[in-house]
Amino acid sequence: MSDIIIKLLEESDEQELFTFELKNRAFFERVGFPRGDNYYELNNFNTIIKKSIEDQEKGLAYMYLIKNHTGMILGRINLLSIERGIFNKAELGYRMGEEHQGKGYATSAVKLVLDEAANKHKLHRIEAGTSPNNIGSQIVLIKNNFQFIGRFNKYIYKNGEWCDSIYFERVLD
Repeated sequence: MSDIIIKLLEESDEQELFTFELKNRAFFERVGFPRGDNYYELNNFNTIIKKSIEDQEKGLAYMYLIKNHTGMILGRINLLSIERGIFNKAELGYRMGEEHQGKGYATSAVKLVLDEAANKHKLHRIEAGTSPNNIGSQIVLIKNNFQFIGRFNKYIYKNGEWCDSIYFERVLD
């Protein structure tokens, strides 16, 4: 396993995370979903972080930072859209900074967050979707024993057009 840790997002992470997001903005918008200019305004960003932390406290989402042994942020990994009760599931989302791609960090971070999901958050199922073109992300999921579920046509609206999504799941217990 790569030499990384994951830690739940805290308000004290705001400035470092903001710097990370700004540094990787062009890359994230190229390979992921554009977040809009408002996301990159410091006051709005801090409000988003505070809301994310409130959601964590309510058990609605868990936002983790992926850090190396020196404490530098390498990426983010999140358990989102948590549904308890009869489903007891979450959606997995993650992104690595551009300079940290292809080093095994995402694979290791997914393994760590799956352990948190099962043992700390007591979740049953984790779902994840990727762009059909994001082979690297699909490999990360497969290496972590996610099963391919299917392809959803015109599932996500991105950059003015409807895009397909490749969908995976992992049952934890």
